[in-house]
Amino acid sequence: MKYGMNLLLWTDRVTEQHFPLLRSVKRWGFDGVELPLFTTDRDTIAAIKKELDDNGLASTAVTVCTADTNPISPDPAVRQAALDYLKQRIDWCRDLGSEVLCGPFHSALGLMKGRGRFSEEWEWCVETLRHAAEHAEQAGVKLSVEPLNRFEVYFLNTASDASQLVQEVGHPSLGYLYDTFHANIEERGIYESIVANRACMNHVHISENDRGIPGMGHVDWENTFKALKVIGYDGWLTIEAFGRALPELAAATCIWRDLFDSEAEVATYGLEFLKARWES
Repeated sequence: MKYGMNLLLWTDRVTEQHFPLLRSVKRWGFDGVELPLFTTDRDTIAAIKKELDDNGLASTAVTVCTADTNPISPDPAVRQAALDYLKQRIDWCRDLGSEVLCGPFHSALGLMKGRGRFSEEWEWCVETLRHAAEHAEQAGVKLSVEPLNRFEVYFLNTASDASQLVQEVGHPSLGYLYDTFHANIEERGIYESIVANRACMNHVHISENDRGIPGMGHVDWENTFKALKVIGYDGWLTIEAFGRALPELAAATCIWRDLFDSEAEVATYGLEFLKARWES
């Protein structure tokens, strides 16, 4: 088991100014970090890779798609832009040594249609992700597509649908991400959803119902950890929380009030809770 900390709690772009944070994450006891990969450059990637290696930290990464890089757009040019976007971030993961690229890159984040998905959109997504998975295999990176709750996306909301998508893509480099925050909204049974869709799950986000400190809300942690133990999950357990430090990200995640005293509290208490629950 590996314990990770998503750095979106502090920044949407890691640079050298965040290297003291990486050292703190290591000191707090994490095995690695989850790096936001929205934009960066070659020199920064090389510097981050060296800093991770120097501190003995592994990494995963997270990204999203926008209206201009939408894998389910009816416009073939936009779908191609989505594939190019994903390929570039897969290459960044390769250069960083990041094991997994995760996120809701099945569709454009926040682009709501006032309806459910169309069958054509599903087919476009399968095609785009299959090509992305082929590229990921060559780069030695695993993809983990993330279902979100219905208030954030309309295309993919449940573990069963995510599992079906992964099966239809049919490539070993693609799995799906189980996020406890989204599952708390969408799943009828936490234990049942994990166990029933075990085969395609390859990454886990630990996120409280209010997006704050794990263990201080009402997520069904008992059945979450029980199910993960039953299926023999042995990948990353990555804490994902959001605050108000980044106004644009706070707006996107609808964080309108303070949920904790400090980001360090989220990481340290969250990791203590996570380890205690998993090891017990």
